[in-house]
Amino acid sequence: MNLALWIVAGLLAAIFLASGVMKLVQSKEKMAASGLGWVEDWNLSTIKAIGALEILAAVGLILPAVLDIMPILVPLAALGLALLMVGAIITHLRRGETQALVVNVVLLALSAFVAWGRFGPESFTG
Repeated sequence: MNLALWIVAGLLAAIFLASGVMKLVQSKEKMAASGLGWVEDWNLSTIKAIGALEILAAVGLILPAVLDIMPILVPLAALGLALLMVGAIITHLRRGETQALVVNVVLLALSAFVAWGRFGPESFTG
């Protein structure tokens, strides 16, 4: 179980690090043109904040456990990503973008799995 949690956390960290960096460095217009239509509903500062949160969560999934400094941050980061995915699901539902929901639901499930595992049976603190 511990190995599975590490693999899923690493996968989530890579995905959200890439996603967050993209949101921070690309223009709103470029993101919209590349298929992220939801950015049209949000101002640039909100999109940048989402990107920053994704990067912080990606770092929080790995570094606290590796460095053994405040490992409680790992499940909290996973919980934060799960909440971001709930917001993404709501946004896509409002826009009628049903195809995007699959990815969001999978990422929500993986984030919830890491949060559950690291709060519970494979906690770093217990």
